[in-house]
Amino acid sequence: MGKGEELTTTKYLIHAQITANGIVEKPDVVGAVFGQTEGLLSNDLDLRELQRTGRIGRIQVNIHSNSGRAKGEIVIPSSLDRVETAILAASLETINRVGPCEAEIRTTKVEDVRAVKREQVVNRAKEIYKKMVESVGPTSMRMIEEVREAMRVHEISEYGEDRLPAGPSIHTSDAIIVVEGRSDVLNLLKYGIKNTVAVEGVSVPRSIGELSKKRTTTAFVDGDRGGELILKELLQIGEVDYITRAPKGKEVEDLEKDEVLVALRDKVPTAQFLATTNILNESGGGNHKKDNSHKHNRRNQKYNRHGKQQAAKEPEHEVEDDEVSLMKDMLKEFEGTGSGAILDEALNMTKEVEVENIYDEIKNIEGTADTVIFDGVISQRLVDAASEKGIKKLVAFKSMNIVKKPQNVKLITVN
Repeated sequence: MGKGEELTTTKYLIHAQITANGIVEKPDVVGAVFGQTEGLLSNDLDLRELQRTGRIGRIQVNIHSNSGRAKGEIVIPSSLDRVETAILAASLETINRVGPCEAEIRTTKVEDVRAVKREQVVNRAKEIYKKMVESVGPTSMRMIEEVREAMRVHEISEYGEDRLPAGPSIHTSDAIIVVEGRSDVLNLLKYGIKNTVAVEGVSVPRSIGELSKKRTTTAFVDGDRGGELILKELLQIGEVDYITRAPKGKEVEDLEKDEVLVALRDKVPTAQFLATTNILNESGGGNHKKDNSHKHNRRNQKYNRHGKQQAAKEPEHEVEDDEVSLMKDMLKEFEGTGSGAILDEALNMTKEVEVENIYDEIKNIEGTADTVIFDGVISQRLVDAASEKGIKKLVAFKSMNIVKKPQNVKLITVN
């Protein structure tokens, strides 16, 4: 067999150390390897037959003598499977003589040639990519950004008679994010947030007001005076559940991904926001509170399992009650499926999961996740894993044996 052929078929390299009580040469070692393993294993693993059929390569021996003793290394290329290679490697250790001398052979390692090749490929790919990035000039970067922008524009949708700029999920998502303009929608699309709609001006369209009464609504406005004006208008004609703002002096369209995620994570219930600001002092906030009470009653009437209208809660509890009702309503879609979903803060599904793998799925979550909803039972083990991963809500049909409940995880069940 030629050397080039060996390299293309070799999967593993068996490395072994040899020591002998006397001076021995390479042919002595090779002869001992073939001779003393013959008949030890089945015919399928006979070294001579394996070498004849090309399943092991040429045995390489590097040996030297010093002070009447010989020491060296044996390397055997193998294209056998992992188990057969391991058996072959172990059989070398039965050799106790080389030529006229007592000897000992010890297998030191079995090297996966493919893993080494993969590592070389990865390292070389990193070098190539680095050179590619370094060679991209300002003109090329502008072209790349133009293409990305074109892709985002292609993805943008419209909502209502006013044809308002919106993300593609605006028609199907139970939760929406209201922003100021088209540029805000595009920027959030860039970060995978698709349930947005823009008011396009200080005067909020009536269609947005009506939509906010049907969906869980978050207002995400600029951190300037313009953002305050739009928020005031939206609070008067619509029903806003949560409010968040860009950092002071910044606009939503200019925010980096981390800033967007922090802003959405730190959204606050509208009642809490109004309690700490005087944004509605000039025009009063009565309409908003009244509207939210009606929405609360409607949702309770719709989702109460017994079909009875519940009494309206105090304003500060409304958002929480609406959230629980929404979660239970979403849970019904998973009933009997044996599956679930991981949701982001905007309640977009980032991954569908199987209930039987739910613990591993939670343990292996990468990045930010807000809610895990599934057709199953919440256990202490799941609660601990969710707390560790920063999950804020676990939603399932029931919970069992929850002894220790972390403060940062909310449990929502049908009961």
